[in-house]
Amino acid sequence: MPRGGETGHSSMEITKDLTIPKLFYERARRYGKKVAMREKEFGIWRPITWHDYLENVKYLALGLISLGLKEGDKVAMIGDNRPEGLWAEMATLCARGVGVWLFQDCLMEEVKYIVDHSDTKFLFGEGQEEVDKAISIFDECPKLEKVIWDDPKGMRNYHQDYLISFKEVQRLGRELEKKEPGLFEAMINKGHGDEVALLFYTSGTTGLPKGALLSHYNMLTMGKNLMAVDPCFETDDFVSYLPFAWIGEQMMAISCGLHVGFTINFPEEPETAQENIREIGPHVMFAPPRLYEQMTRTVQVKYLDASWIKRKVYALATKIGYHVADLEFQKKPVPWYWRCLQWLAYISMQKKLKDHLGLSNIRNAYTGGAAMGPDHFRFFHALGVNLKQIYGQTEISGISVVHRSGDIKFDTVGIPIPETEVKITEDGEIISKSPSVFLGYYKNPEATAQTLRDGWLYSGDKGFIDEDGHLVVFDRSKDVMTLTDGRLFSPQYLETRLKFSPYLKDAWVIGDKRDYVTAVTCIDYSVVGKWADEKKLTYTSYPELSQKPEVYDLVERQIRQANKDLPEVARVRKFVNLYKEFDPDDDELTRTRKLRRAFVEKRYHEIVDALYSDADVVHVDTTITYEDGRKIHIKTDLHIRKVSGH
Repeated sequence: MPRGGETGHSSMEITKDLTIPKLFYERARRYGKKVAMREKEFGIWRPITWHDYLENVKYLALGLISLGLKEGDKVAMIGDNRPEGLWAEMATLCARGVGVWLFQDCLMEEVKYIVDHSDTKFLFGEGQEEVDKAISIFDECPKLEKVIWDDPKGMRNYHQDYLISFKEVQRLGRELEKKEPGLFEAMINKGHGDEVALLFYTSGTTGLPKGALLSHYNMLTMGKNLMAVDPCFETDDFVSYLPFAWIGEQMMAISCGLHVGFTINFPEEPETAQENIREIGPHVMFAPPRLYEQMTRTVQVKYLDASWIKRKVYALATKIGYHVADLEFQKKPVPWYWRCLQWLAYISMQKKLKDHLGLSNIRNAYTGGAAMGPDHFRFFHALGVNLKQIYGQTEISGISVVHRSGDIKFDTVGIPIPETEVKITEDGEIISKSPSVFLGYYKNPEATAQTLRDGWLYSGDKGFIDEDGHLVVFDRSKDVMTLTDGRLFSPQYLETRLKFSPYLKDAWVIGDKRDYVTAVTCIDYSVVGKWADEKKLTYTSYPELSQKPEVYDLVERQIRQANKDLPEVARVRKFVNLYKEFDPDDDELTRTRKLRRAFVEKRYHEIVDALYSDADVVHVDTTITYEDGRKIHIKTDLHIRKVSGH
C-alpha cells in the first residue's frame, strides 16, 4: 500500500475485539496536535486537533454516564453536520451506548416514530429548531429523559427541566473524572466488536422505516475493505456535508476517517456547502446522484448564459473530453495527438470548471444510494473526474460493490470489495455475504428473517453479473416494468436520462404492463424561470409556469432527446408537467431523494388514469404540506401532451 494508507492498517488489525472507540482513542493519542476536523464559522475555518476532539468526547461521554446512561441505551442525534454532532456520536459509543441519527429535515411524525421506536433515552438537538421538535414529542416518548442542545441562540427563555446544554453535560463529565479518574479508558476497554454501535433507520421506500443494527465490526471491516481498493491518506481532506443519518456519510467520516486519520471539514451552513467544498478542494468525495446532477445542472445553466466565444470553447473542449473518456471506457489506447488535445481542453476550460465545482484535487469521487444515468457519468469522466458507482445498502454497512479505477462501465456498479461475495438467486435477486452484514432489524424479527438467510443478505434488488464479473443492478424488484412486448425495463434508467436536462428536476416514468410509457415531469423552477424571462413569458408561480404551452414545448424537446436511442416500446408517448416539485415532506421522496413509487401512484392516480385515457386535461384538487406544517389547498388544470412522432 502507498504512503499514509499503510500506517492506518499495519498498526491495527480488525479483530473481533476492536471497536470504534478503541480505534478513535488510539488515533487521537497518536495524532495529538494534527488537525482532525475544521469547521467554518463566521467566514473562518476553525481547526480542531485530535487532542481537542478526544477531550470534548471524553467529558461528553462521562457527562452522559453521570446523567444515567447505561450500557446499550440509545442516544439520538439531530442537526446539521458539525463537530458537536460527531462528538455526541463518539461520546455515546465511548460510554457504551448506541447512536441513532435522524435526518435534519425529518417531520414531526418521523422524529416521534424513530425516537419512540428506538427507545431513545437522550436526544442531542443542535439548537432552537431541534429543541422545539423534541419538546412537542417529549410527552409521547416515555423513554426519553433528557434533551441536550449546543447552540444557545434563541434558547434563553426555555426552562423545561429535561433540557440541558452541551457545555453543562461536559461540566458534569469533568466532575465525574475527578471522582473516577480512569473511568473513560475503562469504558472504552470494555467494548467488543460484536456489540451494536449504531441503529440506522432505513429510508423506507415501502412504509415505515426499519431500524438496522450495525456492530463496530460491521462498520470497521467495511472501512478497511474500501480503503484496500482506494487508499486514502492522512494528509487528505474530506468535506462532511451530507446527513450523518445516511450510511454513506458514516462510512466515509467514521469508518474510513478513523482508519486513515484524514481531516474532516464541516461547511458553515448546508446552503454554503458547494462554496466550502471549493475552498477545501477535497481529495475524496461520496454523494448521492442528486448532488452530481445538481453540479451538472450548474454547469449547463452557466453554459446557457455564457457568451458565444465561451460556448464555442466549452463545446470543443467537451467534445475532446468525451472522445478521450470513451476510448478509456472501451480500454482502447489514447493516441498521442488526442492526449495533446486533451491537455489543451484541460488548460482552456476543464481546469477552471473543476476548480469552480471544488473538484481540483479529487482522486476518487463516489456515488451511490440510487441509480445514476450514463449521461452524468460520461459528463464527469469527460471533465477528468474519476467518478465511480458504489452499490450497497444500510444493511451491509453501506457498501459491497464498487468500480475499480481503469475498469469503469456506466451500466454496472463494479465488482465486490474484498471479503465480500455477491450472488444472484434463481429469480434474479442480488444477495451478498461479508463481515459487514448487519445484525438484524431492531424489534422486527419477521423482517430480519426475511432479509437475513444463512448469513446471506437478501437485497430486494434485481440484477445480474456480466461477462467481466461486474454487477448490473436492474432496479428494486417491485419497480421493474414489463413493457408491451414482454421485455423488462428499468424506469429509473429513463428518469435519470430525463434529469440530465437542466430544465427538469425530477421525472417519474410509468408503463408497467400498460399499452405505452408515460411520464410525469417536474421542471426546475429557477432554470425554466430564467429561460421564460428571456423569452418574455409572464408567470407568477410554479403551477402557472409549468402549464405554459411554451414550457410544454421545451419539456417535449427534452423527452424526444431522452427517447432517441431507446426501443420503440420504451419511449415516452405522453407526459404531463406537475404543478410542483416532488418533495420528501409530502412523502413523495425518501430523505435521500428516492422516488416512493407506490405512494406517488396512489397519490396521483387521477393523473395516471388521465395519461392512459383520451383526455388532454386533468383537474387536480389537492393539499400541499410545507416543512413548518402549513398546508395549502391547490386547484388547477394540468395539460396532457402527446410526444410528437408518436
